[in-house]
Amino acid sequence: MNYDIESKKREFIQLLRSTGREGVDDLLEYLDQGRIHFFTAPASVNHHLNRDGGLLEHSLNVCHAALQLREMVIAMRPDLENRLNRNSVIIASLLHDICKADIYVPAMKKQRDANGIWTEVASYNVDYSNFPMGHGEKSAMMALWGGLDISQEELLAIRWHMTAWDVSFQSIEALKSLNTARDQHPLCSLVQLADGIAANLIEHGNDSD
Repeated sequence: MNYDIESKKREFIQLLRSTGREGVDDLLEYLDQGRIHFFTAPASVNHHLNRDGGLLEHSLNVCHAALQLREMVIAMRPDLENRLNRNSVIIASLLHDICKADIYVPAMKKQRDANGIWTEVASYNVDYSNFPMGHGEKSAMMALWGGLDISQEELLAIRWHMTAWDVSFQSIEALKSLNTARDQHPLCSLVQLADGIAANLIEHGNDSD
């Protein structure tokens, strides 16, 4: 499947700008400069959407899933509409994985072709040396560094989108913080669910075509 990075980049920018949030253009410039290569980075090296533009595609998939989940939840629980602000859903879902733009570095690697001959192919190395802060917390910090006016609720949804996967080796305080964030902010659960739907259903079996 050919993936049109430029058209999806335009969609990403349009969605983010639709929130009317101060600092959006500063953040977009930050995500597309120097070492940070958000729009061409993969979503992973060996798993889902491990190709150029994979991170952009995954971010949009999560946003689309999150917006649809929001409508479903509101239909079943109208009282949650004000607590699931549409702009917050867009911001948290589009930006939940921006840390990956800073850890997947383009590289050439040797690989056997169909005839068993070693050839060089475009791939990626994983490099955590630039501000090794973690996953969700690094994405949250990068959104702040990029200049976006982002709310506490949005930062928490980005920070905890990995839920228990991100607290396996951490303290009981981390687990309590996660549970408190989810209890106080439905956005946290919404983004986590959308991320799982995108990675495990929408993108499953669509890794490198």
